[in-house]
Amino acid sequence: MSSDAHERLTASVRRLIDATIRTEVDLAAIADAADTIDAATARLSNSLLPGSFGVQTTPDGRSIALGNVVIGGRNPIAPPLVVDHDADGAVHTDFVLGAAYEGPPGHVHGGICALILDHVLGATAHKPDQPAVTGTLTLRYVRGTRLGRRLRAQAQVDRIDGTKTFAVGSITDSDGVTVEAEGIFIHPRSTRP
Repeated sequence: MSSDAHERLTASVRRLIDATIRTEVDLAAIADAADTIDAATARLSNSLLPGSFGVQTTPDGRSIALGNVVIGGRNPIAPPLVVDHDADGAVHTDFVLGAAYEGPPGHVHGGICALILDHVLGATAHKPDQPAVTGTLTLRYVRGTRLGRRLRAQAQVDRIDGTKTFAVGSITDSDGVTVEAEGIFIHPRSTRP
């Protein structure tokens, strides 16, 4: 599963991604770093899981999505988000996005905002052993979402109609809402009780 060593490796690769984007060292240093990275990649590739990481089961029976692009603890491109579930069914997560998530200069790419809101709104519809999939997701970009700022994504259920959960949410910073979202999440037939 995951270990302190895996978490350290993932954090190191996140720092590498950021440094790769922002470095201004000379070309010789870049070439040397590329050789070092290629050697490390070869070492890590000695034993690989076939296919995607998918959902794994921990020794205590919990499922964990370590490869997930939003919350994956082993996925260095995941922010990663830690989604907190409130007693009333609402969810929220606090995070900061850096250079790896840039769209317009100094701002988070709108697709990254959509990715995060899709996950957070979907988290309101998931039930134990009953995942929900996105039916629709509608976004309204209120203003740019700045890189490097503390952000909060939050969502709650608006209503439930049969197998459909209607959720609403937003991303906010210290100045207010940057993106609003609403979505419909469906429990596929194969997962219904």
